[in-house]
Amino acid sequence: VVGELFEKIGCKVKYTTADSQTVYEAVRIGDVTIELEIWERSFAALFNEALDKGGILDAGTHDAVTREGWWLPNFVIEMCPGLPDWKALNECSDMFARSDSDGKGVYVDGPVKWLHDDRRIEALDMNFVTMNVDKANDLWVELETAYKNKKAIVMFNWSPNFTDSQYGGQFVEFPAFHEKCETDKAWGINPNMTHDCGSPAGGYLKKAAWHEMPTKWPGAYKALTRINFTTNHIGDMAVYVDVDQMEYANAARSWIIDNKTVWEPWLLDLK
Repeated sequence: VVGELFEKIGCKVKYTTADSQTVYEAVRIGDVTIELEIWERSFAALFNEALDKGGILDAGTHDAVTREGWWLPNFVIEMCPGLPDWKALNECSDMFARSDSDGKGVYVDGPVKWLHDDRRIEALDMNFVTMNVDKANDLWVELETAYKNKKAIVMFNWSPNFTDSQYGGQFVEFPAFHEKCETDKAWGINPNMTHDCGSPAGGYLKKAAWHEMPTKWPGAYKALTRINFTTNHIGDMAVYVDVDQMEYANAARSWIIDNKTVWEPWLLDLK
């Protein structure tokens, strides 16, 4: 979407693929010009490290509020009184068990390479085991299969995402996150372990730019600072790709056609 908007003000755009862990260094040294989705929970540390080194600019924050972690679709929440509270989830763990889980509930997590930490299960003494999928799309296959068969599922998810509108749901409410939860055993309800809390709720979604962008492409940089996606905007884009199975370019054009009143002010007086 942003590339299409840059082209509308006369910029030439080159798309490149960058690893989510190294993209901030790539922006900092000018190999990549912009990064549009800096999720606080996943990438704040890497982004702040790049800011401290210099060469990368904080180009502003979207209105969209981010969250990720254990998630329950609405049709599952109706199956167990007390959900989405984590204690209720644990009491209903048998609903989430599978034939090969030895009576324990199954938490469907993302691919192993996403490096999620499942110490929460042990720290909170939960009757669950983790099952990692091979690729991100497998999460949605698991979700749709559970929905069609009306089987309970608790899984890793994030918001904004297409699931916000397609299924509806809520994140599991664990003990509130605190930085000490991850480093100080004495903090929290388990005095013998860290990670006895949930993930942060209400994280930011930021934009970043190479430090020379404002001088080399001032119009594009000004547009970038104005660009401001909401949770619904991003969820709608995800529906185009994950539900309607559109190619990225077609999905971007569809969003632009449907949201002219949203993006036109971002480009005002920049042509």
